[in-house]
Amino acid sequence: MRSKKRQDDDSRYIWNPDEMIEMILKNHAASEDDWVEKGLFQLVEKVAENYERHGGIDHLEGQDLPSQQNVVTILEDLLVILFPGYRGKTEITKSNIKYFLGNTLISLYHRALDEVDKSLKYICRRTEECPEDVCLKRAQVVVKELLETLPQLRILLRGDIKATYEADPAAQSIDEVILSYPCVLAIATYRIAHELYVRGVPLIPRIMSEHAHSKTGIDIHPGAKIGRNLFIDHGTGVVIGETTEIGDNVKIYQGVTLGALSFPKDAKGNILKGKKRHPTVGNNVVIYAGATILGGETTIGEDAVICGNAWITSSIPPGTTVIVASPELQYTDNHST
Repeated sequence: MRSKKRQDDDSRYIWNPDEMIEMILKNHAASEDDWVEKGLFQLVEKVAENYERHGGIDHLEGQDLPSQQNVVTILEDLLVILFPGYRGKTEITKSNIKYFLGNTLISLYHRALDEVDKSLKYICRRTEECPEDVCLKRAQVVVKELLETLPQLRILLRGDIKATYEADPAAQSIDEVILSYPCVLAIATYRIAHELYVRGVPLIPRIMSEHAHSKTGIDIHPGAKIGRNLFIDHGTGVVIGETTEIGDNVKIYQGVTLGALSFPKDAKGNILKGKKRHPTVGNNVVIYAGATILGGETTIGEDAVICGNAWITSSIPPGTTVIVASPELQYTDNHST
């Protein structure tokens, strides 16, 4: 039996319309008109005290920490450059393309420089002696290199989109793929974030990848190494871990996990970071829906086919098809008496 207190607590949640009206009428006299003048001040004091007593999830000064909102805006502008005419609100034509690119790239450079500089300082401030302006100078190099990779990223993404269109019989056009397929946003974001990741930029790559994850349901860690012409069909529930390596011309369907089998630990029991924890997938592999492939020593050989719902923790030879045996089905006649 539930306690009296629990029953009283539950009485706050009333979903029956008649009871709700009765509650409103009964309590309408208990007005809180003066709460802003009296109670709000007390709440401010309580919340401020809470920050002092229970820290660890606040960053009040904002020092050396990138802005999540600014990073997402930078990502969106980079995507506009990668897919001109498909994203953004500005109408782009051949006659104004250079003007658009000049203005956008200048703006991107300065905004990205600020966020990368703060991200590098976030790490640098943990050292006792950090040379003056070293983070800003490194940020200048990183942002320059990121922007200079855009032409190459477009070539890679063109291959991803072409692979998606050719592999999906439901795709009616390249335009449809770019405008509506979640894998395009997820893979494009990954390719941008990966360029920052390999240059040692903290925080920003994960902000970008988790933004795409929240939009698409596809979770690609920016540290993964992914080759050309990747196709992710449907995509919801796909997880690609940090140390995953994927070759060229790979097809992945919804619900696939390329994850860690176990986490190596040091003598004190702390998880060792930076170790190879996720599988390697060779060229021309197809991984169907619901398959789970785990472990840093697990390799899926070239031209292998992993059928749906397979659970794999050891390597698969090239050219092998892995099929899960059909479960035994039992049937009951619902009309029998």
